Amino acid sequence: MWFFKKMCTSKARLDGKTVVITGANSGIGKETARDFYGRGARVILLCRNMEKMNEAVEDIKNNPPSRIKKDEYQSNAGELAIYSLDLSSLKSVRDCAKNLLVKEAAIHILVNNAGVAFHPYQKTEDGNEMTLQTNHLGHFLLTLLLLPKMQSSSPGCRIVNVSSIFHIVGNINFDDINLEKSYTPTKGYTQSKLANILFTKELARRLKKADIHGVNVYSLHPGLMPTEISRHSNNTLFPGVAFLYNCLTWLLFKNVEEGAQTTIYCSVDEKAANETGLYYSDCSVATRLRRTGDDQYAKNLWDVSCKLLHLEPEEDFTTFLQTVSSQIL
Repeated sequence: MWFFKKMCTSKARLDGKTVVITGANSGIGKETARDFYGRGARVILLCRNMEKMNEAVEDIKNNPPSRIKKDEYQSNAGELAIYSLDLSSLKSVRDCAKNLLVKEAAIHILVNNAGVAFHPYQKTEDGNEMTLQTNHLGHFLLTLLLLPKMQSSSPGCRIVNVSSIFHIVGNINFDDINLEKSYTPTKGYTQSKLANILFTKELARRLKKADIHGVNVYSLHPGLMPTEISRHSNNTLFPGVAFLYNCLTWLLFKNVEEGAQTTIYCSVDEKAANETGLYYSDCSVATRLRRTGDDQYAKNLWDVSCKLLHLEPEEDFTTFLQTVSSQIL
């Protein structure tokens, strides 16, 4: 359906810019990396499976996006680098952030793309529900750890959080955040996607209050498309549902390159550079769940997230970031 397939039309180059993307070995993460590489960026791919990551690097190097010819793509391309990251381990998040801070001179764009959906109930080594930690808490911590580097790399820095339209049926269970009493795969996923949007809103508010400029924050729905994110649904929903979902999305909605367009838009578009804290779909600002406009609701999630990460949610944001950074010193 053509009206679900708007493409990012910005021709902005990213020469001299460093971009970090989680979950970049497949799906829209890999397509986003491909686009940024073609724009001349130093693209850092974060993933837990190094074999798949190396395969992704070769694919990105040799196959341009549909908008560009291969010879033009390769002659104007940037660099690719890989780092190990497992969002289900907070130690891995801290180790990855430390490596990035030590080895990279700057970070201009952070794309929090990695995610799981319809996962069977499981606790991480840190004691958090798997979907909540992978989709929200791991990215929450990674972002806070990388923020000082992004501040020093500003202006023009952006943090992009990949959410989902399914946030509209989500609810944050503050009294049972790990859903120990009421877990369903759908509830776990929609809660985490709502958390992505609330995190975006609250982070933008805190940056503004702390008078920190040059770092903008975005959340988005990429669209419905066939990717590996639905791989657990055969076991948690019913056998064959992943195949049916992928067939339906392939026929009626977006392919993976089209699904990456709103992420790319939020990362490079010139108009979006003047916006922060908003939610996007199909390369434009979109309507989100009314509850996401509740400042207290977003603040409550921030406080609960800090508690799960054993952080004290100080109101002075600069002091708070210093406290977070001390975890990896």
